[in-house]
Amino acid sequence: MPYRLVVLASGVGTLLGQLICACSDGSIAARIAAVGADRDGTGAIARAQAAGIPTFICRVRDYPDRASWDRALTQMCADFEPGLVISAGFLKLFGPHFLEKFGGRTINSHPALLPSFPGLHGVRDALAYGVKVTGCTVFLVDAGLDSGPVIAQSAVPVHDDDDEETLTERVKVAERALLTQAVASMVASGWSVAGRTVRLRDQPGRED
Repeated sequence: MPYRLVVLASGVGTLLGQLICACSDGSIAARIAAVGADRDGTGAIARAQAAGIPTFICRVRDYPDRASWDRALTQMCADFEPGLVISAGFLKLFGPHFLEKFGGRTINSHPALLPSFPGLHGVRDALAYGVKVTGCTVFLVDAGLDSGPVIAQSAVPVHDDDDEETLTERVKVAERALLTQAVASMVASGWSVAGRTVRLRDQPGRED
């Protein structure tokens, strides 16, 4: 059975589009079993449907409380038996039920070099702080806000004439490539976690 991915997204789906292409051309040796969203009418769901990928919607407002939503989202993902769950712009924190089931195999990406500048405005915050280098991070999801163990990072220089729009575009390019590379490595060779250290098993020079 091919390695199965579930991708969760809340927005237009640019990261999802990259993953769809990478799975299609063999850069990632897996198939996207389903794409889920937390709201109706997203570009991500439209992209998935155009590619013939099953989709589901799990809206918080459809459940009596956040815990019920957490259990429902967990079950919807579990129905597709993923080896890896990818948060690709999914703007919800995962609850304890989800993390009990998928902790250690749910990943997210962030447009900054964590632990610097977590939250929704990583690029804006980096510019405001005046850093000369920012970038993007792929990490394992935990119960905190962008606080999980780092899997991979890529640096992006900040130019003197950058504004939020120009820097965001360059970070997005790096983020799409980094996420694709990380998923490809995790699918192909696996990973291990010791404390906060994540090791991809196909890293050069490693002997497992």
